[in-house]
Amino acid sequence: MKVSDILRVKGNTLYTVSPDELLARAIEVMADKDIGSLVVMEHGELVGMLTFREVILCIVKHNGVVGDRLVRTAMDDHPLTCTSETELDEVRRMMLERHARYMPVMDKRMLMGVISFYDVAKAVVDSQNFENRMLKAYIRDWPSGEDAQPTASL
Repeated sequence: MKVSDILRVKGNTLYTVSPDELLARAIEVMADKDIGSLVVMEHGELVGMLTFREVILCIVKHNGVVGDRLVRTAMDDHPLTCTSETELDEVRRMMLERHARYMPVMDKRMLMGVISFYDVAKAVVDSQNFENRMLKAYIRDWPSGEDAQPTASL
């Protein structure tokens, strides 16, 4: 299974923010849209990722005050990325190693979407459930009785 399989099911709604936007406004968008991340874009290129993790770290660092801080002061400026062709096993490994919950999907320099650890876990569980149903159907249809006995001819 590949990242493209997740994007096909998930759709292509993307939420982005500029690095020079107020952090308070970005937090408001995340809360309004009920999303855990924003892709930070500048001049049409990915320059970072803002997740609730970075927001919380920034708030704690500044004694609970966001003030006039810009997104660039809180964002991860080296986000983990993948392509549509990346295998899900590789994505899981990468996300677990970096403790990343969100990953932008890139095609060269073009942003194709964002996948979350939840998206990856759901795809794996759905795939396993499908395999389980197929195996159970196969076992249920297993030949029994006389049909199961091989015939020998002399």
